[in-house]
Amino acid sequence: MKNRLIRPISLFAFSCVVSIGTLLFYNIPFFNYVVNNTNESVGGKMVLLVSLAVVMLALNFMMTYLMMFLMRIVGRILLAILSLINATAVYFIFTYGVMMDATTIENVFNTRYSEASGFFSWSLWLFIIVFGALPALFCLLQPVVFGTLKKLGVYGGSALAVVLVMALVNINQTLWIGQHDTELGGLLQPWSYLVNTMRITSDQMDKQAEEIKLPDGRIADKEKTVVVLVIGESARKANFQLYGYERKNNPLLSKQEGLKVFQATSCATYTTAGSKAILEPKNSEELYELLPNYAFRTGVDVSWRTSNWGEPPIHIDEYLTDDDISAKYPDEESHYDGILLTGLHERIVSSKKNKVLIILHTSTSHGPKYADKYPKEFEVYKPVARNVEEGEKNVGMLVNAYDNTILYTDYLLDKLINTLRSLEDWNSAMIFISDHGESLGENNIFMHGIPMRLAPKVQYEIPFLVWTSKDFRDYKTDLPAVLEQHYIFHSVLNLLSIESPAYNKDYDIFNIKSY
Repeated sequence: MKNRLIRPISLFAFSCVVSIGTLLFYNIPFFNYVVNNTNESVGGKMVLLVSLAVVMLALNFMMTYLMMFLMRIVGRILLAILSLINATAVYFIFTYGVMMDATTIENVFNTRYSEASGFFSWSLWLFIIVFGALPALFCLLQPVVFGTLKKLGVYGGSALAVVLVMALVNINQTLWIGQHDTELGGLLQPWSYLVNTMRITSDQMDKQAEEIKLPDGRIADKEKTVVVLVIGESARKANFQLYGYERKNNPLLSKQEGLKVFQATSCATYTTAGSKAILEPKNSEELYELLPNYAFRTGVDVSWRTSNWGEPPIHIDEYLTDDDISAKYPDEESHYDGILLTGLHERIVSSKKNKVLIILHTSTSHGPKYADKYPKEFEVYKPVARNVEEGEKNVGMLVNAYDNTILYTDYLLDKLINTLRSLEDWNSAMIFISDHGESLGENNIFMHGIPMRLAPKVQYEIPFLVWTSKDFRDYKTDLPAVLEQHYIFHSVLNLLSIESPAYNKDYDIFNIKSY
């Protein structure tokens, strides 16, 4: 038996085994999607499924043959790595209902260990061992007879010919494939993450260019003013009492005098794009000068405090992480977002400038471990799921944990408003808006990151809350029914009395003050 296991096989046979294994182990979600989303007859579906399977086999065969023939040992290592990544990707597709599209890959790049560790579980490791490690060992240990360059040409040409023939046979499916290319591409392993990783890498290289500077502005008055912008994380409107949610999880904010509640939507369903939209003057693929950078350059005292990550480039003097604040205040609890409020009153009143902008980038409602995002005294709704994977078995427990994060958010924002209200010599304002929403099991979808054109509304309907000190600014009465994130940039310029050609009054929730 031992000799049979280590007996060399041809590279042709090796590539066939890897190709078939890739099809069977890692692409069931792809074919499930095809079956559930085409209106073809049973016969038509069979032709499409068989054609797609043949194309997939041919492409994976050609990739395996080329990698092994040209790179030998390196090729084996790369195939083993792909097996492990394939298994991980399929686990997350099955478990969380995600796709390996560009959005998901960008989220992966912007994920820290502290967040990623929340996904670790015995079921994940078992899945990776069975469907990743064992195929990886085959790729690493199976002896192979590589054959000649002539055979490489024959097999490679044959594989391309098969792909071409299948494409011609299914020419009538071009429109359907074009309509579903994002979903199909996000479920096709290993091509989904390979192609999208290259796309994201290319985009990141493009973004290394300096941001597009906005026209110079000026501060129009000397009134002492502080604006605190709170960028919420994964806070969805549907679970806020202020928006009609049946649970009383905004008990403090619901009693705050002067709090204004707006209907709003996000421009994206993941942190990087959502936070960029909050800080930029208009919706654009370009990287324009962001609100904190522009305000800082104009002469505002700007401070960024964060327990999160994934924001676009911030160019100011004072950028503080939760660890930085904790080091300055070692006696304060540092595991939750309350640390971002520590010393805030002193920070404002000690400013040597009349205009102060403070941005708090929180992580309060980010999964998968919602129950780890708040102190235990805020665990009002019980029992709770410790993570999303546990919550799949009992969505009610997951919602309990999530609603506790909103209860904690209520406490933090109420405390912040009371701090600002105590600044009697200052005009002050608090704005809270989320980067995106969150799925909590609706249609078996969890967390966020679904492309906007496919995303359920809970992933883009977000809270937008505003409080201002008495007689500071008047709200417009003719605002649209639903606002977008770009209102933040222009509204904050108004609050800080910044006159600028970059300002657009149509995206300001306040009336303009006369000087």
